[in-house]
Amino acid sequence: MNENEILSEMRFDPARGALLYRDVRYLLVRPETLRDVQKAAEEVLGRERAGDLFFAGGRTGGLLSSRRFKEAFGLSDREAAEFMCRMGARIGWGAMLLLEFDPADRRLVVEVQGSPFAATYGPSKSGVCHLTRGVMSGLAEGLFGGSVEASETFCQSRGDACCRFEVRGT
Repeated sequence: MNENEILSEMRFDPARGALLYRDVRYLLVRPETLRDVQKAAEEVLGRERAGDLFFAGGRTGGLLSSRRFKEAFGLSDREAAEFMCRMGARIGWGAMLLLEFDPADRRLVVEVQGSPFAATYGPSKSGVCHLTRGVMSGLAEGLFGGSVEASETFCQSRGDACCRFEVRGT
């Protein structure tokens, strides 16, 4: 079945020009737009600092979404992580798979096939999916509490078969 329950529940508020899912506003943006913003930031700030900016934005989204959807749907922590992975895929962030979820160790591992960030960025010697890495960090922080560290251990921009994000409590 190819039904996309996220898109079918989206609603458009014409007075505000707003696209909403469960009263949370979303924005449709081409991946090339984000790529060009990222590359421009890299030129001005350097790759690491630009990556930090995208990570911070993703972290905010992941943190807010993990709390919001856990509460809205009455989900357990694991169910919230699984939901966020399904939702990520359904809104175009790539096919996400929750590989590990360990609340005791405060560890989360997610694999992404077809990351739009890696696909549009082009070849790179390091991971480029900072926004997704930030989302996974915010997700883990929202579910596990406390601070976490997130890394992109594989990236399709580097020639890896997938992108993989590993998050661990600090």
